[in-house]
Amino acid sequence: MKAKGMVFKYGDNVDTDVIIPARYLNDSRPEALASHCMEDIDADFPKRVKAGDIIVANKNFGCGSSREHAPIAIKASGISCVIAETFARIFYRNAINIGLPILECPQAAKAINAGDEVEIDFTAGRIKNNKTGETYEAAPFPTFMQELMAAGGLVERTKRKLA
Repeated sequence: MKAKGMVFKYGDNVDTDVIIPARYLNDSRPEALASHCMEDIDADFPKRVKAGDIIVANKNFGCGSSREHAPIAIKASGISCVIAETFARIFYRNAINIGLPILECPQAAKAINAGDEVEIDFTAGRIKNNKTGETYEAAPFPTFMQELMAAGGLVERTKRKLA
């Protein structure tokens, strides 16, 4: 499993209310959520994000409420991976459950900048910044998590297993 895209960079404590503001939670369709993703921290994000792009952030990404809407909005916006120094625990689990790849890698989170192009090999846990040539190592996804991601999340993987 691989990803490649342009980076959107954010700081510490990006909470779920910033990822998808509560005022938009009356419509749970992924495409509706994506149209407002990150707009309170980056008003142009919904217009500029392209399929395959990557979010890089510092510490405690996804803190705040436990709403599953936050990783759904990110995934539906086209983001192929979120890299951060650390993730809030519930956001981490929600992201995995819906099939949004996320990697904890403090070195990459600190060194990668907005606008850089990044390639990720999830099997090896390798993150490469194509602008600088630097490579970073994150923990690779275990096989079962790769299957979850490839299937589109826990529910889809379970449906396939039961079929």
